[in-house]
Amino acid sequence: MPPPHLSEPPMPPPHPSEPPMPPPYPKAHGLLDGKVTLVTAAAGAGIGYATARRCAEEGATIVVSDRHERRLAAAAESLAELTGVKPLAVPCDVTSQAQVTALFDAVMETHGRLDVLVNNAGLGGTAPLAEMTDEQWHAVIDVTLNGTMRCTRAALRHMIPQGRGAIVNNASVIGWRAQRGQAHYAAAKAGVMALTRCVALEVAEHGIRVNAVAPSLAVHPFLAKVTSEELLAELAAKEAFGRSAEPWEVANVIVFLAGDYSTYMTGEVVSVSSQHP
Repeated sequence: MPPPHLSEPPMPPPHPSEPPMPPPYPKAHGLLDGKVTLVTAAAGAGIGYATARRCAEEGATIVVSDRHERRLAAAAESLAELTGVKPLAVPCDVTSQAQVTALFDAVMETHGRLDVLVNNAGLGGTAPLAEMTDEQWHAVIDVTLNGTMRCTRAALRHMIPQGRGAIVNNASVIGWRAQRGQAHYAAAKAGVMALTRCVALEVAEHGIRVNAVAPSLAVHPFLAKVTSEELLAELAAKEAFGRSAEPWEVANVIVFLAGDYSTYMTGEVVSVSSQHP
């Protein structure tokens, strides 16, 4: 008589499981208690707003900025409803040095110091390089790379005298990998990565840390509005978890890099995905 496992009919192959749902929204643990934290491009429903919310929930004193004044005001009201404290909201276009200077002056005048800067401002677009105009190239570079540089420089001029501070830049996995139609965006994000590493070495002696996150796919209402469902589904299928990240899942990593659980990390680019090269 054959062993039972040989006489039984073969099991059918397993059906593909549904992509796992996101985990529960995390509880706060006071990771940023008392830290004055500025988040750029914080209006809307993307990573910037999610970061401002998570930082506020973790005890930070928040300052939010964005070039869209109406959306910025709405974001500040929403944060006030959620946290009970209305943040300072300062309109700023990071392509303007005058506006960047005014933003950081407002932070110092209101709070007297700056402990954390989150550089979230960025601009995307799709165009093959052979068809790309100088205007398209410069617009993406100026917001995404130059804007990060301007805000980082302004923050350091206040953080260096303090002898402390943390800066977290929002890069992207596209700074490592190639993608058609994204030469300008990929170049800008790769530049943000290089900027992060170089500045980290320059300011370590002043007690300042500079790191970056590199998200892959984090879907929010604006992205869903300008991207086809088919493309989003295709991109999500390539993710290790079979789904896109929630913006707050990226924000959690930003909070970690901004807080005191990462005090020996600097010059790092942390992939919030499985797509590190």
